[in-house]
Amino acid sequence: MGIFSKLFGSSSDVEKQLEALYVPMFQTTKGMSLTEAKSTFRGLIKIAKEKSLKEGTSKFPSHFGDIILGQESTNPHYKSLVARKRNQDVRDEDIRWWWNMHDLERRMMIEDDTWHGYALYLKLLEDGLNEEEAANRIKKSRLIFGDPDDTIASAGDDRPLPYELKNRINIYVLKRTQTDEEKFKNEIEESPSFNALIRKEITNGKV
Repeated sequence: MGIFSKLFGSSSDVEKQLEALYVPMFQTTKGMSLTEAKSTFRGLIKIAKEKSLKEGTSKFPSHFGDIILGQESTNPHYKSLVARKRNQDVRDEDIRWWWNMHDLERRMMIEDDTWHGYALYLKLLEDGLNEEEAANRIKKSRLIFGDPDDTIASAGDDRPLPYELKNRINIYVLKRTQTDEEKFKNEIEESPSFNALIRKEITNGKV
């Protein structure tokens, strides 16, 4: 992730590269046929493009993270944005990683996360869990990213983690699953949520 905007100039080129990445991933992780995987990708990318246009981010330059940090001292909006992010343990390199992506790459990552979470929620309901039980199971089994100020569904350390931290967290999770998977699973189970555990590990300097 984070490479397409450096290799290609147009959104159509980025879209083709995203399709080449996500379609095989859907086939491997979800057991989809090629037709199903392509259909799923097209549905998600359509939502991503619509939101990009609606929210006015489709023209963001590929080095937007560098711009944010470069103008932090002179642009009040960027100064406020960076201050909020740093308050959530986001580093400058995290801002660059996330905001230097092509907007479609960022948004496709968000839509993929949302889709997987909702699919799991529906599956848990089908398995007989009620809505509260399903929501609690998801908090234990999935990292939830989004706006940390959004406390509608969760509060405290269970709140969404900023997307800027996703790469650092993924590296940490991969390392733990490769080195001490059972211990890691127990720590997650004993924590109020997966997010709460990650926040504790960030505070301890492990992420």
